[in-house]
Amino acid sequence: MPDTVRSALDRALDALDGLQQLGEDVEDEWTYVTDLGAAWRNRLEDVVAARGDDPLAEARSAAVDRAIDEVELISDPHRAIDWLSTFPQVVLVAVGERP
Repeated sequence: MPDTVRSALDRALDALDGLQQLGEDVEDEWTYVTDLGAAWRNRLEDVVAARGDDPLAEARSAAVDRAIDEVELISDPHRAIDWLSTFPQVVLVAVGERP
């Protein structure tokens, strides 16, 4: 069965949650991290609501998974904060959306 936009973005949302949790370790940035995570979560969920059942080409699905693989390598909370704004944009482009 082909991947869908919903299943790919569900995986991406899990990875986004991991980045946010790691970034929250930087106490001085907690509010920024939670606000940024919420904003990108909303954007990704809007795409799921609009296109969730759309099939996703294998190459696009693989691009989402590759981006997830990259963020799962991050262990530094400051780097996680950097990627909180980058990762969702990469994922959106991978599924054919504008960031």
